[in-house]
Amino acid sequence: MSTIFAKLTGSEFDAMVDRGAFDCIEGKKVELIRGELRFMNPAGPIHDDHIDYLTRWSHNSTTQTIANIRVQCGFVCDDNRPEPDILWLLPRRYGRTRPTAQEVMLLIEVSDSSLSSDLQLKADIYAEAGVQEYWVVDIPSSRIHVLSNSDGKSYRKIEIAVAPHFLAPSCLPNAKLDLADLFSVT
Repeated sequence: MSTIFAKLTGSEFDAMVDRGAFDCIEGKKVELIRGELRFMNPAGPIHDDHIDYLTRWSHNSTTQTIANIRVQCGFVCDDNRPEPDILWLLPRRYGRTRPTAQEVMLLIEVSDSSLSSDLQLKADIYAEAGVQEYWVVDIPSSRIHVLSNSDGKSYRKIEIAVAPHFLAPSCLPNAKLDLADLFSVT
């Protein structure tokens, strides 16, 4: 007897969400990655702290006329439906449609235990969809991997930012993130 697995498309996933198919798994987050449903691990306190810090920095660094800041919300990334930790989006309301990769100005994943996946699988997905700037906050190593200049397959530019330096997104160069302060939590 063989096991049959079905892959979902993004539109099938969206229809399932609209019909409440995941309401019964209350408290769990699910993403559609390469046609597969993936349940996200619950975040620990250090992960939550970094998301909180980056959310405050994002809101303090910009205005609603420059970027719409979203936290742990999904977006259309070709046929994938990831839910990254922080999105800086083109400024508009997204009440009737999910944002698309073309509307992402900056995408941030905070990585405590998912570094390999964030730097490989998620990086490939984001680059293929055309997300122009992707930061992976590497909590264990106290650094940020900055991936940019997507060629539609992968990121052509990869840099690593460490304390005591500051980091700013290319979409808003005067929005300085103090890496020493970000990683000061022990």
